[in-house]
Amino acid sequence: NPQMILPGVKTIVVVALRYPRPQDVPASSPEPAGKIAAYAWGEDYHHTIPQRLSELVHRLREETQTPFEWKIFTDSGPVLERDLAQRAGLGWIGKNGCLINPRLGSYFLLGELFLTLEIEPDQPFETDHCGSCQRCIQSCPTDCILPDRTLDAGRCISYLTIENKGAIPLNLREAVGEWVFGCDICQQVCPWNIRFARPQNDPAFYPNPELSRPHLIREIRLSAGGFNEKFNNTPVKRTKRRGYLRNVAVALGNAGGADALSALGERLSSESEPLVRAHIVWALGQIGGDTAVETLERVLQIETDPLVIAEINLTLQKLSIRKD
Repeated sequence: NPQMILPGVKTIVVVALRYPRPQDVPASSPEPAGKIAAYAWGEDYHHTIPQRLSELVHRLREETQTPFEWKIFTDSGPVLERDLAQRAGLGWIGKNGCLINPRLGSYFLLGELFLTLEIEPDQPFETDHCGSCQRCIQSCPTDCILPDRTLDAGRCISYLTIENKGAIPLNLREAVGEWVFGCDICQQVCPWNIRFARPQNDPAFYPNPELSRPHLIREIRLSAGGFNEKFNNTPVKRTKRRGYLRNVAVALGNAGGADALSALGERLSSESEPLVRAHIVWALGQIGGDTAVETLERVLQIETDPLVIAEINLTLQKLSIRKD
């Protein structure tokens, strides 16, 4: 109920800010490389959009010469943003749950300006242009997009790598692949992004090369200070270091290779966060081999955290079965 957010509200202005499509940005290829959702490649939209909406408020005051109250939101309160955007005429809500605009696709961020000022509304976007297409449903690695236009959020890679503060479920870790913050797969395969959207974006979201394809070996070695410095004023800070390194460990396990094995073993010996150590253990088991077994057996002798001990025992058991 908008009246509970801003008593006397008469208008909600919904804005969309475009960020780059991954295909519009030259890809660097460090090996092994992680993947970060494209919206997090530049400035933190939690800062950018409210600043620009504040400028809009100032302009409205000048233009109307009418006193009014206002509140600003962007992914920051009990606001049904996509529903409001559809009602404001910005697009339709696709099968993947994203708001899709026929000229912009779905690579944009939403913000809302609640006003006690009355403004003539735009017409809602009432047509659905997904048709019989099921590319997003078929392409999701964790099968979180359901045919009835609902989403099993607990299986979504974006949820697992950002909002989830605990362990990533064992049965979903391999499907996470090399994603270390968010996921773009259901947008990357959408025809409205591939064939129809124009390659334009806002300068605030021009990609930082260090964020678009992070080098996983370097990332697993990040200290608390290094993490804060690298991701200051970016959405990635939301995961905190422990969540980010948890994701990096899983990505390294899925990427594999001797370098990944060495870096994981080194981090396991010095890492203070049990959540990170537990996922490093899984990653070592995912890569496998005698070195992984020797590392895990050595660490088991000194590990004290029950979560990590359980992960080591389970991983050693699996490696033993695999060897047999």
